[in-house]
Amino acid sequence: MASNPVHGLPFLPGMSFKDSTKTAFHRCQTLGYRNGYAVVQRPTLGIGGDRLQVTQLSQAELDDLASKAPLLTYGQPKQAPPAEFIPAHVAFDKKVLKFDAYFQEDVPMSTEEHYRIRQVKIYYYLEDDSMSVIEPVVENSGIPQGKLIKRQRLAKNDRGDHYHWKDLNRGIDITIYGKTFRVVDCDRFTQVFLESQGIELNPPEKMALDPYTELRKQPLRKYVTPSDFDQLKQFLTFDKQVLRFYAIWDDTDSMFGECRTYIIHYYLMDDTVEIREVHERNNGRDPFPLLMNRQRVPKVLVKNAKNFPQCVLEISDQEVLEWYTAKDFLVGKSLTILGRTFFIYDCDPFTRQYYKEKFGISDLPRIDVSKKEPAPVKQELPPYNGYGLVEDSAQNCFALIPKAPRKDVIKMLLNDNKVLRYLAALESPIPEDKDRRFVFSYFLATDMISIFEPPVRNSGIIGGKYLGRTKVIKPYSSVENPVYYSPSDFFIGAVIEVFGHRFVILDTDDYVLKYMESNAAQYSPEALLSVQNHVRKREGPAPELETFDC
Repeated sequence: MASNPVHGLPFLPGMSFKDSTKTAFHRCQTLGYRNGYAVVQRPTLGIGGDRLQVTQLSQAELDDLASKAPLLTYGQPKQAPPAEFIPAHVAFDKKVLKFDAYFQEDVPMSTEEHYRIRQVKIYYYLEDDSMSVIEPVVENSGIPQGKLIKRQRLAKNDRGDHYHWKDLNRGIDITIYGKTFRVVDCDRFTQVFLESQGIELNPPEKMALDPYTELRKQPLRKYVTPSDFDQLKQFLTFDKQVLRFYAIWDDTDSMFGECRTYIIHYYLMDDTVEIREVHERNNGRDPFPLLMNRQRVPKVLVKNAKNFPQCVLEISDQEVLEWYTAKDFLVGKSLTILGRTFFIYDCDPFTRQYYKEKFGISDLPRIDVSKKEPAPVKQELPPYNGYGLVEDSAQNCFALIPKAPRKDVIKMLLNDNKVLRYLAALESPIPEDKDRRFVFSYFLATDMISIFEPPVRNSGIIGGKYLGRTKVIKPYSSVENPVYYSPSDFFIGAVIEVFGHRFVILDTDDYVLKYMESNAAQYSPEALLSVQNHVRKREGPAPELETFDC
């Protein structure tokens, strides 16, 4: 229960008197909300609605009293209590700075626009110095829009510093994650806040507009068809009428080029051209039916259309001055289509009749484009270099990976392990070579010859293998058609020349005589007789010894 103090009495219990007429004892409301924020009001009325006796001082008077020193003090003056600390998340709760900005985005694969302007909103949250970038959603834009960068603290350099509200202003560029945003304006609250903090704002700029969006706002062009041309009439008149031409593409001037044949179809109903490939059996190519799909082919392009990406985008009437028509396709004439030069050498009967009725051209003869096959080049073996056998060296010219010459297997089986041996002497003007003897071994299975020299003690010559197994060419025989030594060339007294050395056959073994008698047709009678006489002399009776009577 409230009581009213009496003037002159101390405000102590028992020194005040209550008002018996008072019936209201409620307390005034001191907490309210303004624009969604909680606001604390200083109470001016006490309990029951009584006005509080409080002296209202201005802020300047309160500051003056706080700094004024008393004239009379007792002891050390007391410091004024510090101001109440208010954290940032309370002081700046729900306070956001809003900036209008845009950034430019390149559009590499488009003929209608080279870059795109995208407008965004940059929000700076004062309570935790975080930022977010949001792009307003545009209907049917085909671009993912909305929140581009979620709320977070954004780095402004490589040292790890973050963006602060002091770094933001109108008319500046800020880079966030590799994208440069141009800040053009801000809202009223942001302007008041920055000016209250002593930041001088730049004048606002005009928001950049997207050129493609502005182009879409223009009215569409209206196309008026000339009265002397009617596409519907052309379609109904020339439906299913196709001109057929036979052409070749000669690319033999380039490396690995060839001359290929094609069929060109010209559709009269819409002036389109189609090029079909002509496949031959076992030509080694994939069976693609078309070289060029059915389409209109430009003949003359505009001046600035050389760099137009024709392989990616379709060519419209704006890039073409003249299209190919039926009068451009004539037998005996060359025309360039998509970088390839085709020569037309023939057409079908319907095409000849059409050109005769339409253009008055009746002479369209067929042109012979067949090429005569060149004469086969005679393959000649290179000259023999002297290494190895001639047949073995020639295999390098027949295949990339040479194979061994073919052998006579039947001859090898019949004459396996059959060897003819002869004793020979070396014809030489050197006296030391007169007593040297050599054993010739002729292998019937391979027609090869080996020479062995028996070692002789104290002769000063090291014996052993004199020549390995090889075929020996007869002297005065050509390298192209070599003639090798055969068994018929070996007999008593025969001279055998081996790589410039001359040997004379002196003796044979018994198996040679048996072989010569069994194959007498291979030997001359003189050769057979010389061996027989030599064997008889060697096997003749020994001379009798004289006896004396004692």
